[in-house]
Parts: sequence; structure tokens; C-alpha cells
Amino acid sequence: MKKIYLLAIVLFVAFTAAKAQFAFPVEITTVNWGTTSVQMPPSPLRTQILFIGGHDSVAHTAINHVGGNFTPGFSRAKQWHDYIGFTQDTISGSQDLGWLSINHETVFRDDRLGDGGGMTVFKVRRVSVPGPGVDSIVVVPQNLSTQGFPNVSTRFFNVDFKNTVGETGMNCGGITSYNDGRVWTAEEWFRTSTSSIFTAQNAGFSAAGPLPMLDSGVAALGNGVRDTAAFTITGTPWANFNGQTIAKWRNFNWMVEINPRTGKAIRKQYNWGRSGWEGGIVANDNRTVYLGDDATPGLFAKFVATTAGNFTQGDLFFHKYNPNDPNGSNPDSHWVKINNNNLDTMLNFNDYAKQLGATAFDRLEWVTMDRSTGMIYFTETGNDNVNLTNFQNVVINPHMVQAYRARYQQRFGVAFPGTDAQAISNIKGSVDSLRFKDYYGRILRYNPTTGLVTTLLEGGPYFASSPSVASYPSKHLTNPDGLGYMTINGRHFLIINEDLNGRTFGRTPSEFQSSGNDYCEMYLLDLAIQNPTVNNLIRIGMTPFGSEVTGAKASFDGKTIFFNVQHPSKNNPFPYNNSMTLAISGWDEAVTLGLLDDNSKKGDAFSIWPNPVARELYLNKIQDVAIYDATGKRLEVFRNVERIDMSAYTTGVYYVRNAEGQTQKLVVE
Repeated sequence: MKKIYLLAIVLFVAFTAAKAQFAFPVEITTVNWGTTSVQMPPSPLRTQILFIGGHDSVAHTAINHVGGNFTPGFSRAKQWHDYIGFTQDTISGSQDLGWLSINHETVFRDDRLGDGGGMTVFKVRRVSVPGPGVDSIVVVPQNLSTQGFPNVSTRFFNVDFKNTVGETGMNCGGITSYNDGRVWTAEEWFRTSTSSIFTAQNAGFSAAGPLPMLDSGVAALGNGVRDTAAFTITGTPWANFNGQTIAKWRNFNWMVEINPRTGKAIRKQYNWGRSGWEGGIVANDNRTVYLGDDATPGLFAKFVATTAGNFTQGDLFFHKYNPNDPNGSNPDSHWVKINNNNLDTMLNFNDYAKQLGATAFDRLEWVTMDRSTGMIYFTETGNDNVNLTNFQNVVINPHMVQAYRARYQQRFGVAFPGTDAQAISNIKGSVDSLRFKDYYGRILRYNPTTGLVTTLLEGGPYFASSPSVASYPSKHLTNPDGLGYMTINGRHFLIINEDLNGRTFGRTPSEFQSSGNDYCEMYLLDLAIQNPTVNNLIRIGMTPFGSEVTGAKASFDGKTIFFNVQHPSKNNPFPYNNSMTLAISGWDEAVTLGLLDDNSKKGDAFSIWPNPVARELYLNKIQDVAIYDATGKRLEVFRNVERIDMSAYTTGVYYVRNAEGQTQKLVVE
């Protein structure tokens, strides 16, 4: 039977000319830098908005708060969506995909949802829809009254941190275990005093800035976390921690496990240490957890559980590059164990690790893993001025020396004249002009069999001054932040999300240097590419003015990417003036149709794909072609095309001939 592939309805697609201009039909190749909407790829994909912050209503449990005592009810959802956790539904007979857990990266008062950060959970299902489009994602109503929520079926639920772990601060990145769907949320925004949690995190944005905002004339002080009383640790699996009282601000900056099925926090992971954790991943062994610290210098750490699946008992390590093992013959020599049974050590994990010579990274963000190889990937988002003058004990990894040499030549026009030791001295030195200017960041790769961290993909390209829109490069990777992993029909991809550290040096075109216009992009990278460059990236999304793109979580069936738009400008049209959670479905069709293949490999020779074809046939460039049947009879001529609709043709063998006389055999199925 003949297959029919239907065109997807998308929220916004920036065509500046005919669709035939697209070299990759699922890639955005013509960027609309002025967009205030979400720019997403065309057919065969379908893009949907699932959850809108500040607009959708979320259910909450009873709360006894500084703002008053509140019974179970409803409130408007928090904003600043960041991390997305995905927990697969494995219940026998269930047709649901699973639960999404959405972080809210803000510290802001809320009487009903709790002060500080926050998290919203909801369940999703994949359904078939008639008419245009592939399948559709719908939010499944649930009744969680047995967990303390209102006794009514509803879609969105606030995670209860107040009654369980003493609130959270700036829920940023996190962890989803591929083994069993367990979810941890990260409190990345490192706190140092009571006043730092008592002050609203989002104060100071202009009227054109992102939501949420303090009301006009309202002071930031007192509108953050209002309950600043000392916190006593209770009910944890660590008997030596229970009963100890700590300052409230020191109860922030942990990984926090939550149960998305119940909408409840489980515990703060005190045995993993207090740090500016942003991301992490549980390895295939269900014992090893890798963690990334968003700081400069930032830590790369790992926890190894004594028993698979039990993360309350085990050993904690930080990465310390061993220059005596540059080839990775002894992977354990690159890790240092630290006492995680001592609460003081865990409260000051960052300081101890840096004093003991931890590897210095430049703002580590999200961590993910290629499940087929066990290779670990994480983002090093970069920093315009890497200042390590107060951290002389830290170790510089070879990847940073290589990046420093490259940037030195770009900045000064000559190769760096010194040794690696001199480069390290400059990186850690006090002369600002000689420090590492890490404008763009990179994707790093950790090999568990060697213990070594290397660069997979360097950001850039570098510009001393930003080019204009007219001459801006077709691909430019700036400050990778969110990072996801996806398997589509046996092919393995990274999903890369940008979060601009700045606008200069080509991070945005020159027209946007002073306007405050941030436009962040989302890319796919095929992990089969051995030595990828920025040109190998496939641009699959661009966020509206003022926002970053983040989340980057794939469904386990390889059909849908879930992602977030965070803090867009309040001046954008609804709903693009709010943080949002979206879904793009149809990636299995994109791979089946060959739409993620590298068109540059096809060269100038006449080529067509997919073959066999069911509906849309693509040519390697815009040209004139004719279709012939198996007997050689010419059936139809197409002028100046790069795409042909073959749905009217019956199954069989045909021939496609271009103006140069080159011919390709084609099978229609």
C-alpha cells in the first residue's frame, strides 16, 4: 500500500524565498533575526506548545508559609522554564509516554507554590491526529488527591519542596536516569549568605526584559526566599547528618531528587556535595553519576554507588587531570576521592576540591551520555574573562591549553610562542590581556575507559568584531548550555542548546550589539561524525527575542524532542512573552526520509533522496528535471525545483533526468 507522508503544521517558519531553498528540509538555513516567535523546521515535523508559564494553572498541595496557610488549590505556573526531566511510563497497558518535569530557574516569592525556585510536572501521551501533521502530543489529566493535591482531575502539578526539603533555589539543570526515569533537579545559583536568598533573583531587568518581574516600586530584598530560619536536617538515610542544623542558605545548591508521579520532592542529595550543580547523568551501570558545576573554575565530579540504583551509599570523587598519564592508561589516576560522610566536607565540597587541585573547567553546564557507547558529553559554556588568580592549586586540562593557543593566534595574529606550561601560567595569571578569553565555549567528551576529557566540538568561529546579518556565517555555535541525547532509528545525536554569555565577537550580528536582542539556537549533531565542526551542526530551532533555548529532552522512542523557551521579552506577542515548554515530533520520519543526512557530502553530482520515495523527493540542488517511466516515456518536467511531490505517482520504477543529462533510477513505493 502506498505510504502518505503529511505536511506538518509549524508555529513559525521563516521562509524568505521558496521552500526549495532549504538544503536540509528539517533544518533552518535562512534565519529571521527579527523574530518574536519560535522559529522551527518544516515538514515532516510537527511543533506544539504544551505548557505556558504564568498562564497555565497548576495544582498545589497545602502549604504553611510566611505568606499564610493555604489549603490545596490552584495557582498560575511559575516561569523561567529550564531543565526537562522525562520519566517513561512503564505501567502495563498504559498508552502514555510518561511524565515531564519542568524546572523553574528563578528565586521569587510565591505564597501557594513556595518561595525560591520550583518545578512543574505533567504527563503526556502520543496520539494520532487526522489531517495535516504527524502524531500529536497531548497532556494527560490526572487526579493526585491521594498525594495532597485537590480532588479533581487536572493537567499540571507543582512539585512540593516546601513541605519536604525546605524549598529550593533557582532550579536550573538536572538529571534524568535512562535506567529507570529517576529525576533530580539542580539548584545551580550558588548562595553565600542569608541576604542572597532573601533577595529576588530576577530583580533589575528592564521593562523589555524577561518575565517574571517584581512589581514597579517593589524592593528585591524580601521577595526571594522569605523563610530564612536555620534548617535542621531530618528524615534522611544519613544518620550522621540527621539532627544537624545549618544556615538556611546552606540548604541550597544540592541535587534534589523528586518523584514526578507524585509531585513530591524526595531528598536533597547531601552525600553528593554542595556545589553550583547544573547538570548530570546516571551511567548505564546505574551506579555512576557524573556531575557538572557551573562556575569558573567549575568541577567535574562523579558519585559511584555501592549498590546499583541506591544513591544514598557510595563514594564521591572530583576530576583531577594527571599529567603523568596523558594517554589514559590508568583512568582512576584522574579522580580524587573525598570524604562524603562528613557534613562539613559536603557543605564545603567546592572549596576542598579546588584546594586539592581539581581540574578547572569554565562553567560546566549539562551532562549527557551516548547510551550505545557509554561516552559522556558535557557543555563548557565559556566565559569572556577566565580569571583563576585566586585558584592557583587547580589543574588545567590539555583541552583548555589547546583552546588558549587557538584563541591567542586569533586575537594577536601570531602563534603562541611559549610552552604549554607558559600557556597555563597565562591562563592562571594576573595579566588580563593574556588570560583565556573563552567567548564561545565548547562541547566536551569524557571517556570512562581512559579518564580523559577532550574537546568534541569547539564553538565559534571567532570574530574580532561582529559581522553584519548580510555576511553572518550560516553556522555559529555560541555558549552551548543545555545538552540532550537522542536515538532516532538507530542513529545517535546530541541536541545542543545555546545560552549567550554576550553579544560581541560574533555571538550575534553587529546590528544587535546594542539592542539587547538575544536569539539562541538549537542544533543536532550526528555522533557518527568522527571530527565534527560547526558546519556539521543541523539547526533545528531558534527562540524569540530575549530568550534562551533549553530543556533538550528526547522521548525514549526517538520521535519527539521536548524543549523550553526561557524568559523571552515581555514585549513579544502572546504566548511568546512567557516561558514555554514545546514538543517537536516526527524525527523518525525525518531520518527515514534521509532529511538529516549531510547534503555537503553529495557534492555537485546529481543525486536524489529518499529512494525509494513515498511522497516528497529531494534533489541535491535547485535545477530543472524530468520524470520518465520504465519504458523511457517522459511524464512530467519540473523547472527550478529542489523538491518534487511524488504522491500522484503509482508504485513502480521511474527515472529522473536533469538538464545536464545525468539520470538517476527512482523507486516509488
